Formats: sequence, structure tokens, C-alpha cells
Amino acid sequence: MSAPLPPDRLAARLAEVYLIVGPLYRKASRAVERDQPITGMSVGVRAVLEQLHREGDLTVPAIAASQELSRQFVQRMVHEAREAGFVKLVDNPRHLRSSLVRLADEGRAAIAAVIAREHRLLSRATGDLTDADVDAALRVLRSMLAGVNDVLRSQAESTETTPDAC
Repeated sequence: MSAPLPPDRLAARLAEVYLIVGPLYRKASRAVERDQPITGMSVGVRAVLEQLHREGDLTVPAIAASQELSRQFVQRMVHEAREAGFVKLVDNPRHLRSSLVRLADEGRAAIAAVIAREHRLLSRATGDLTDADVDAALRVLRSMLAGVNDVLRSQAESTETTPDAC
């Protein structure tokens, strides 16, 4: 097993990862957007449906917090998904004013079809990647996400504790 990288070298290597992740995310988003006429859903609606598919019924604030999006944006995506017949709002026994968003049968079928199509496309990935390779990539990406979350948390705390300058 290799020794952990020193901080300066680690920063440089992680910067290389960001150079790949950004374009990868944008290209994947464009591919989903191009498929919108086929799937009938935008990138934002897809994200909501996929989360509901994975986690079950959720409130708009829970979806927004999980995806680090504004409640207003998520509410618009839920409204769009509801108009398309993909989701329905149901009573929330824990909170009278915040309904639960639930996949409708049409939404469950639509997101299952999108996921199946993506899996077919992802199976075309080139190379001889192993489970260990993917595990390592996931470990790196999760570590990067945790680091960014720490930075954001520190920034928020310093903003809260710093008095406004007049």
C-alpha cells in the first residue's frame, strides 16, 4: 500500500480530478437534456425522480437539502414532475404543511427506463476497470466532497461569527 500524499501533492492531484469531473458532469447533463424529448423530463426533474426512486417519499425541503439546491428550484421541479404525471403529493403524517412527494406509477416507470438506458450507455465505458478501480474512484470523490463540505461549513461559521462591518 502506498503512503498518503503530502498536502501540496494531494492538492495538485485532486485538482486533476476536478479537471475531469467538471466536463464529465456537464457533458452528462447535456446528454440527459438531449434525451428530454425521449424521456419527457428535464435534468432537474430527473434528479428528483431518481432520488425518490432510491429513497422513497420525501418532502421538498428534504430533497433540496440532500441535493444542495434551493427549495424554490426543487419546488419548481416537483411542480413540473407533477404536471407530467410523474409524482403526486400525499399527506405527511409528520408535518401538516409539508406534503410528501411520491413517485406515481408513470414516474416510477419513466425513471426506471432512464436508469436502464443509462446503464446500457455506461456499459460502453472503455478500459479494463475493476471493482477496485471504481471503489478507489468513489473513495476519492467522497473524500473530495467531504473536504468541500468542510470548507463550506467553515465559511458559513466564520460568516455567522464575524460582525458586519459598518
